[in-house]
Amino acid sequence: MAQRLINPRISLLTAVVAAALLAACGGDKGDKASQTAAKVNKEEITVHQINFVLQRQPGLKPEQAEAASRQVLERLIDQELAVQKAEEQKLDRDPRVVQQIEAAKREIIARAYIERVGESVAKPSNDEIAKYYNDKPALFKDRRIYSLQELQVEAKPEQFETLRAKLDASKSLNEFVEYLKANDFRFTGNQAVRPAEQLPLASLDTIAKLKDGDSLVSAAPNGVSILYLVNSRSQPVDEARARPAIEAFLLNQRKTEAVQKDLKALRDTSKIEYVGKFAQPAPAAASAPAPAELPASDAAAPAPAASGLDPASISKGMGLK
Repeated sequence: MAQRLINPRISLLTAVVAAALLAACGGDKGDKASQTAAKVNKEEITVHQINFVLQRQPGLKPEQAEAASRQVLERLIDQELAVQKAEEQKLDRDPRVVQQIEAAKREIIARAYIERVGESVAKPSNDEIAKYYNDKPALFKDRRIYSLQELQVEAKPEQFETLRAKLDASKSLNEFVEYLKANDFRFTGNQAVRPAEQLPLASLDTIAKLKDGDSLVSAAPNGVSILYLVNSRSQPVDEARARPAIEAFLLNQRKTEAVQKDLKALRDTSKIEYVGKFAQPAPAAASAPAPAELPASDAAAPAPAASGLDPASISKGMGLK
């Protein structure tokens, strides 16, 4: 399974590294058999260890192989020296260290199973890719680059309509900001320039309907969130250019769905018993207050965190290159 996950370019790179290191070691008999790159006291560091590190460094070019491999080797030597000293001091038996090792082991094994489940998913067909392209004009055919500003205003529910009316009456966002300052509203603001693919997909269609100078208002936990479109420019993407990103996105989506379905099936067929305080419903989830709602006219506005200006939201975007 691991071999199928390795990028062909990285595989070629590691082959180059192996050849370079073996030549540097000065022999083609014993060294080729052992694949040893260095000896640290009685322990060996192998070319395979170096290759494993290099495989986790995407973007490394073949011509950088030898220099990169030597840097990795020096780091592995330092690591081996630290490991040997730690074992000498019996730190590998420290309960906290043992716990971390077990946690890492469980994470690696669980991830391997998740990857195995994902490998069974079929790639999207050409028709499915074309359909996704045509169904998402805001992301491709009508793609725009958005200059956005966002305000988070602390306010009580009874103040929402007043704020909205003042925003509509303001000639600019700066005028509205001056109103907030004059009336002692606490607020924070930020701005960013984002292409369509870096906005949350769930909110993109709503944002795409905005014209320059338009704004959206939505409820926030402590008040209201205001998203203002300063300006935008058209920058469409044709299907040929979008195809690799669409294929990768749909495939990852399918893998996620397959994993969720598999884990649900495992839960349904397993005996899971919550014990102690965990046997009771989480009080925070049961008593958490629901965010205040704006009038029905604001129902289409994106949630505060869906403006695309914060890293967590941006990371949910499609990532088109």
